[in-house]
Amino acid sequence: MALFERPPLETLAPAKDRWTPLYLEHGRMEVDDSSVKWISSNGTLCRIPVATVSALLIGPGVTVTSAAMKACAESNTPVCWTGEDCLRFYAFGLAPNHTNDMPRLHATAWADKKRRKLIAQRMFLMRFPGEDVANKSIKELRGMEGLRIRALYSRLGIEHGVTWKGRNYDRSNWDTSDDINKALSTANASLYAMCSAVVSSLGYLPSLGFVHDGGTLPFVYDVADLYKHLTSIPAAFMAIRQNAQTDGELVRKLLKELLESGKILQRMPKDLAHLFDTEEANPQDATSRPPSAL
Repeated sequence: MALFERPPLETLAPAKDRWTPLYLEHGRMEVDDSSVKWISSNGTLCRIPVATVSALLIGPGVTVTSAAMKACAESNTPVCWTGEDCLRFYAFGLAPNHTNDMPRLHATAWADKKRRKLIAQRMFLMRFPGEDVANKSIKELRGMEGLRIRALYSRLGIEHGVTWKGRNYDRSNWDTSDDINKALSTANASLYAMCSAVVSSLGYLPSLGFVHDGGTLPFVYDVADLYKHLTSIPAAFMAIRQNAQTDGELVRKLLKELLESGKILQRMPKDLAHLFDTEEANPQDATSRPPSAL
């Protein structure tokens, strides 16, 4: 098969079987000998199996050729642009999904106010099972979530011996943030990238959120929130416990371990199917269901 032919759908690795994101900085990504290769600033060369990576995280100093981007797009592998050591998440390139069934399902559910609220309630129950949310508005759910996450920060601070003064950082003056807030931002940015990869590769719409509604990636933030308490938040506190002046590499390493031990990539497609009341990777069954099916 020629390099730039679109691979058949059945040959692409599903999101749940892909590797965790790969972070690149200071180098060049290009196509050579029918594969994507990475050339670092010191001349080291390696091949990138773009069809089996959930996302490529592009940091500072990276040059990407059009051919390399085309290869990623045809493999449904999103490319995400981040700051140094993933301290910031800027944007991602949407991969072309092979079918529009999932976008139509997502848009239909989002446009129905009743279904939108029910999906938001399901998201909350995934994090806090057993709560009575039947009569809670989305605004009330956000408030309940905020209280629980603040309690989680405080508990992890005590458990790991990390001084916690609250979630506080200034995008325009990053150096004023304390170590734990920098670590949290690093871990969250990497988690957002992975969630962007799964969301876009499955065909969901990153711009249509059910709990979040601001910015360009509200659904990505919705999905990330389902797993922060299991992944990015504990990874940040664990990293600071090991090294208070830690860099992004340690945070990402610990996050990767938690993602793998929790089988988060395997869970995401199933969890998203549950939210929309459909079979995994088979939205056609849900499009004919009435809104009350949720």
